[in-house]
Amino acid sequence: MKKILSMLLVFMMLATTMVGCGGNQQPTQEQPSAPSTSEEPAQTGGDASKRVTVYSPHPADPLNAGIKEFQEKTGITVDLVAAGTGELLKRIEAESANPLCDVFWGGGADSLAAYTDYFETFVPEDIDNIDKNYVDPSNMWTGESPLPMVIMYNKKLVAENDVPKGWGDLIDPKFKGQIAYADPAKSGSSYTILCTMLTAFGKDDGKGWEFIEKLVANLDGKILSSSGDVYKKVADGEYAVGLTLEKEAIKYVQAGADVGIIYPSEGTSAVPDGIALVKGSKNRENAEIFLNFVLSKECQSMMAADFGRRPVRLDTNPPEGLPPMSEIPMVDYDFEWASSQKEDIMNKWKEVIVQ
Repeated sequence: MKKILSMLLVFMMLATTMVGCGGNQQPTQEQPSAPSTSEEPAQTGGDASKRVTVYSPHPADPLNAGIKEFQEKTGITVDLVAAGTGELLKRIEAESANPLCDVFWGGGADSLAAYTDYFETFVPEDIDNIDKNYVDPSNMWTGESPLPMVIMYNKKLVAENDVPKGWGDLIDPKFKGQIAYADPAKSGSSYTILCTMLTAFGKDDGKGWEFIEKLVANLDGKILSSSGDVYKKVADGEYAVGLTLEKEAIKYVQAGADVGIIYPSEGTSAVPDGIALVKGSKNRENAEIFLNFVLSKECQSMMAADFGRRPVRLDTNPPEGLPPMSEIPMVDYDFEWASSQKEDIMNKWKEVIVQ
């Protein structure tokens, strides 16, 4: 009997202690979580009103920084799926009957233009401060960072007097086998460069393809499989010149590498990375909040200052060391042609490289 009474007293003391500890705990405020990154969209479960699913091909640093700022500012959790542009757009197409994505963030606007059947119209709340050159006329996508295409050169391999001034200089025999260029069948930026050169020399009269044939001959059978190899191999001295994105080449310039960049005299293009609202979005309100945040002065200024990304906003300065877009010679790049004629363009490219 005494043993039973002793056990009861112990249980009563434990229960009292647990209640006391519980009473001293302070409620904790919910903190925005880190972006959920995976190959599959996270299940939103109970509180779908505080989540948004984003598909993005952006590099990790600017991508994670943007999402972190958004989550801290809004308290909305971002479920992120990161992969290549083509893979993610095909995924959106495959999921169109039951969309799992709310926002597509990144990838060239010419790629987005080919998938507008899977996007919905969206007009940014700050549209008057966004350069109209980077907004789809039908509002199916909005540019978020223009990407000029440039010629990057290694100063140790190219004498000052031999620095190319434009695309046309690349067919000079002195550059034979010394040009880094990725396969446009595998690289979105290389495809944009191909369309840019075709436009600069004549995409409708055949002269553009005449130039491409001469350029391919000067590549001397060396076509890289990745756009990332272009700027790396030029910086490392494996190639004298390369055709690449300004945003990648400028990193080496700012880091003090022996490289320089040229804006081709015949004109270049600045197809922007874009952002779009996915048709049938299950979290549309949060999706629109995310789109407006990415296009806000706050986010655009951060991306320019911290990651050297050009803004599309008229009230935001370009990254330090880059010329204003108004000073860069540009071709009249036809988004519709580049997207709708991609199959024909790539078939012609294949014919040229096997000649």
